[in-house]
Amino acid sequence: MKYLIYILPVLIIALFAYLFFGMEQGAKNVDQSADTTRPTETGWEVKTDDQGGVTVKVTPQAFGGDVLEWRFGVVFETHSGSLDQDLMLSATLSDEKGNVYKPVAWEGAGPGGHHREGVLVFRAITPTPPFVELKITNVDGVPERSFRWSTQ
Repeated sequence: MKYLIYILPVLIIALFAYLFFGMEQGAKNVDQSADTTRPTETGWEVKTDDQGGVTVKVTPQAFGGDVLEWRFGVVFETHSGSLDQDLMLSATLSDEKGNVYKPVAWEGAGPGGHHREGVLVFRAITPTPPFVELKITNVDGVPERSFRWSTQ
């Protein structure tokens, strides 16, 4: 009985901490899953693909118009496995004519881990096509993930 005086407050504090942090984490998870397509500060939509055990989010940072390098922010998240793909080999950009362009740089985290992000850089396509499609192949057993934006 005398230990109950010490145990009860600890249990109450633990319960409040669980409710506070657990609910906050749940709200964050709901927001993340709702990001299928939404405009960013630059006006371009964030595109999300959550096939398999890996979520991939792509955000155009600069492309179209007079931009010399087309840049796409890419985020990979998983809770299983490791993110080991080489994006210089597995990513391509294509236009409405079916022309395929390889990236010139990956500015970001190297292979491995459960969270990976960086920027894929491509040379500008001239003239600017009406749309571009970024494809990333062979991520967690998914043959191809496709992200498309209108440049108009």
